[in-house]
Amino acid sequence: MRILLCTGNAGKVDELGAMLPERFEVVSLADAGLPSELPETGETLAENALQKARYAHARTGLPCLADDTGLEVDALGGAPGVRSARYAGEARDPVANMRRLLMELDGATERQARFRTVLAFVSADEERTFEGIVEGVITGAPQGKGGFGYDPVFKPLGSTRTFAEMSPEEKNAMSHRGRAMAEAVRYMAALQRRG
Repeated sequence: MRILLCTGNAGKVDELGAMLPERFEVVSLADAGLPSELPETGETLAENALQKARYAHARTGLPCLADDTGLEVDALGGAPGVRSARYAGEARDPVANMRRLLMELDGATERQARFRTVLAFVSADEERTFEGIVEGVITGAPQGKGGFGYDPVFKPLGSTRTFAEMSPEEKNAMSHRGRAMAEAVRYMAALQRRG
């Protein structure tokens, strides 16, 4: 099955592609001749993921998989949430986003947070969403050089390291995106078996 991954974020393409079994052929937005930025005007993660997958499917006819991920921080009332990528402005600068987050949490003792991913699968016959959540805490400063986005400041519960201090395989085994993708892969494999 050929799957179009609807993200222009190279980190997400690598991460999602690594989670798909070899029987799936990954097609990028560039491969499909689509822009790297797809419409994302929803009020929820699910609305954004579905909007991107529907947009790409309508233009290519390929089965499409799109994600939207938000970091929800309890002390900030769930922010940045659906605005995570643009928390510090429309430039989508991950360093500026982390800086703003740490500034707003300066001195806070309550640092509980969660990453929430919604993956949307859209094909000619199917539309489904899959959700993955991982609980954790926000560190006082960035730690680690791996990952992308907020990974250097997010330490999952039960871990002594941030996502940015883990290998891609370690992160994928426990991450929000990994959990959502595991559900999506089971679903897509069942579709393949049905023919």
